[in-house]
Amino acid sequence: MGVRRAVEMVLDTPGKHDGPIYTYGPLIHNPQVLDLLTEKGISILSEVPVRGDGTVLIRAHGVPPDIKKKLTQTGFTVLDATCPRVIRVQVIIKKHARKGYTTIIVGNRDHPEVVGLLGYSGHDGHAVADLDEFKALPPFDRAIVVAQTTQNEQLYTEISAWAGRHYPHYKVFTTICDSTSRRQAEVKRLAQTTDALVVVGGRESGNTRRLTEIAEKYGKSAFQIETEADLDLAAFEKIQHVGITAGASTPNWMINRVFRTLEKISIKKGRSWHRALFVLRRGLLLTNTYVALGAGCLCFACAKLQGFEGPFSYVLVAMLYVFSMHILNNLIGSKADRFNDPGRAHFYQKYRPLLVTLAVLAGSYGLITAATMGPMPFLVLLVMSLLGLSYNLRIIPASVSQNHYRSIREIPGSKTVLISLAWGIATAVFPALVSIGKISMSTMIVFIWSTSLVFARTAFFDILDMQGDRIVGRETIPLIYGQKSTIRILKWILVALPMLLILAASVSLVTNLGIALTVIPLFLFLVIIIHEQGYMLPGIRLEFLVESGFILAGFITLTWMMIAG
Repeated sequence: MGVRRAVEMVLDTPGKHDGPIYTYGPLIHNPQVLDLLTEKGISILSEVPVRGDGTVLIRAHGVPPDIKKKLTQTGFTVLDATCPRVIRVQVIIKKHARKGYTTIIVGNRDHPEVVGLLGYSGHDGHAVADLDEFKALPPFDRAIVVAQTTQNEQLYTEISAWAGRHYPHYKVFTTICDSTSRRQAEVKRLAQTTDALVVVGGRESGNTRRLTEIAEKYGKSAFQIETEADLDLAAFEKIQHVGITAGASTPNWMINRVFRTLEKISIKKGRSWHRALFVLRRGLLLTNTYVALGAGCLCFACAKLQGFEGPFSYVLVAMLYVFSMHILNNLIGSKADRFNDPGRAHFYQKYRPLLVTLAVLAGSYGLITAATMGPMPFLVLLVMSLLGLSYNLRIIPASVSQNHYRSIREIPGSKTVLISLAWGIATAVFPALVSIGKISMSTMIVFIWSTSLVFARTAFFDILDMQGDRIVGRETIPLIYGQKSTIRILKWILVALPMLLILAASVSLVTNLGIALTVIPLFLFLVIIIHEQGYMLPGIRLEFLVESGFILAGFITLTWMMIAG
């Protein structure tokens, strides 16, 4: 939590505070994140200058109080990104130092966090790395014992127990971060149920090294890596079960990249039909073919909910529109894929000319098909297409307005909302315009149902891509309201949608197909729960499963038609 908070603070600083932007010392122990900050023009300040200008962030490890004071006096705007868990230890040390207590810190004396903590102990602080160094200290009349927040829990337990037996008057505080404790406990559990462990984190990260040591203590092969490029693929040929863990300063996007790489290895080692299925699913997702099929199935379901009969040419239009718009917007605004899904970013870069051609042909054919249905369907689809194409474009020039929002993309939350509305119009409103030439109460109910489903699907993907979106400055709904609040909203929406269809079907505003389609929002609800519980990480299987919800809607509708005769 503390590392995530620090990274989010520094990424949010440009544009909100005066530049230049600095961090005092490396923000965290992760070279990939530090390289990213350098790319964004955020520099590292290694010492306090005579005069300061701009904004400086205190790193997650914290700094001695005199450093923070000097930075302010020098003229910097100082933002404190110290981890709240570290601040708690600082407060404990400061409080007892004022009362004359000696401070004993169990940790690496050269670690930035320990250096900062010693600054709060005055001139009576000691850092010990192990039990032998603790025993070597002279006895003190009054002393407190604290731990570096990422310290090995077993070591600190041993030192605390020894201190309790020999110096019962010492005050011993539990200061190891709970996430560190959970991570170490999880590594022990993983070591007992897997053949090997991959530990993702910076080589200079002490807590990452400790995770590797715990895994090796249980006699398991442990591969400590910084990125997926460090994986020795040959080493995994005979390994059946692999555990993945990461140091505290490893961002989610890096963990996901390692997971996706290992996922591909596992598929290559599997049976031939497993490999074929993986390639098929990956291809359908990368080309947006599966998304387009889902849009067609959803449109088919929406048409039958409203009681419309064939020939269902609007299903084809919905598929072509979604196929075209998703490809074009992925091509234009794919910077976040560098972090969220490098494989997809590489695919779009490699096949860019072909994908552009396919998108243009699909969009054009959709407009031609809509024109054969009448002027109103054509006009609606044309307006939707123009809005979709202009999403990433700077509509208002900087010379005309200094407003931060000069394109639709820059409006917070616009991506999820506009995608949902576009799908809702294409799948629910468009069939009504073609079939009866107007929008009825039934159409509005089905539009709300369809739009809400797509909103839940898109917002869930935004949750998975939060870190990449934050890095490129995209303000999605989860970044505005937070991950927990967004998931809570999605759950309420998905619980309310079945009740909406049941109520509408009971008063004949939609066909009784609505009763069967209550399965779809409950299916998405279950997928979110499965991911929350950690049973499925972001990857091909999870993405394919989410998109399959709309395919399921088409299958249920087709089955209902066959049964109903």
